[in-house]
Amino acid sequence: MPELPDVVVYMEALEQRVLGRVLQRADVRGPLLLRTADPPLASVNGHTVTAVRRVGKRIALGLDNDLWLVFHLMIAGRLHWKQRRVVPDGRRTLAAFDFESGQLTLTEAGTRKRASLHLVVGEAGLARLDPGGVDVFSAPLEQLSAVLTSENHTLKRSLTDPRLFSGIGNAYSDEILHRAQLSPVALTQRLRPEEINRLLQAIRETLTEWTQHLRAAVGKNFPEKVTAFHEGMTVHGRYGKPCPRCGAKIQRIRYASNETNYCVGCQTGGKLLADRALSRLLREDWPRTLEEMEERRQS
Repeated sequence: MPELPDVVVYMEALEQRVLGRVLQRADVRGPLLLRTADPPLASVNGHTVTAVRRVGKRIALGLDNDLWLVFHLMIAGRLHWKQRRVVPDGRRTLAAFDFESGQLTLTEAGTRKRASLHLVVGEAGLARLDPGGVDVFSAPLEQLSAVLTSENHTLKRSLTDPRLFSGIGNAYSDEILHRAQLSPVALTQRLRPEEINRLLQAIRETLTEWTQHLRAAVGKNFPEKVTAFHEGMTVHGRYGKPCPRCGAKIQRIRYASNETNYCVGCQTGGKLLADRALSRLLREDWPRTLEEMEERRQS
């Protein structure tokens, strides 16, 4: 799922191509994509894009008639920019938005169509789609600390909760926690002040560095290779590979369609965190350390 750095780079590419341009026609063919009926989609035709805004992990295009097109790409949705117009088929290409300067399309791979498009009126309509998480760059550190400790959850859960923090998801939370050298299952209300400060610094540094990295990789092009797994990440998507800081093998916790990647040496003091499925199966035989796991594999 595109997170804050990916969304920012999408927005910058869109600003260059559609800001100040007339949206000639919107064509939505995905039967589950458009989640609103009023106002009708045709209301956007012939109106100029006046704003491009981020709302959590959503991308919003504001028009001169006070309407907002709000895209949530979810896991498999992606945006593309084309000079040669295509007709959406409703299966993979779900929507197309025609401008004089080119065409914006939305695609979604797979059979589970979870991407969404809302057409809302004004700031009030936009606010209803905002889960309310704080902006980690504009909010003062005192506010970020208060938000972090407002509920006693694991760090992984808190960082990825859109009601608490805006734009952080599964991938970058792994990178943030590795940089801060904190366990993903540490409880927020048990953190020491120095750990909170280290985490907040890691949030800003990680998101800033990855935004700059993705921006440089895209250049003047449109971001076409948006993925949760980027070359150069330290732990996310690197299960079984050595940690670039300490050399220990990266471990993971799998649950549903997501996984948490972490370093035993840097983040958990050598302790293996229980994978829900495997630990439930193995019970008391679940290895407690990386060394114990390696011994069992060899035997």
